[in-house]
Amino acid sequence: MSPRAVVVGPPGSGKSTVGPLLAAALGVTFRDTDDDIVARAGRAISDIFADDGEPAFRALEEEAVATALAEHDGVLSLGGGAPLSPGTRARLQDHTVVFLNVGLAAGVQRTGMSSARPLLAGINPRATFKALLDQRLPVYREVATVEIETDKLTPEEVVAAAVAALEPDRVREQ
Repeated sequence: MSPRAVVVGPPGSGKSTVGPLLAAALGVTFRDTDDDIVARAGRAISDIFADDGEPAFRALEEEAVATALAEHDGVLSLGGGAPLSPGTRARLQDHTVVFLNVGLAAGVQRTGMSSARPLLAGINPRATFKALLDQRLPVYREVATVEIETDKLTPEEVVAAAVAALEPDRVREQ
């Protein structure tokens, strides 16, 4: 079993919004590894970060991704930092990975610098978000099969672009 598509990207790229819409467009189910982690741990991701630290969260995340890649055949959304793990990057090599790219301004606007996003908390959230993008962009591109710039697109337009990339014959038939 293998996911139809794995969705990756930084906070604010639209993974949680686009993922379910893409699954519906493809006629498959949706799964989010962040939801899997919360269900397994019985607490919010921000609480895991605060109580146990980022390394403990990343270990849970890597395990959740490995399990979901083996079990799920629909659209799978990964947490923004999941591809940072070398083990996860290796596991993604044989999968179709859709990278939802978002620029600094749009990402900051979309996330609202939410406290639910532990890596964006701090004195200068905009600078933190920029550093996160700078660090992760090469990693997202390394694992991506498809890259979609989301800044100026609605979620529906992102889904249409993803479907066109994943099922070009279906798009031509319409």
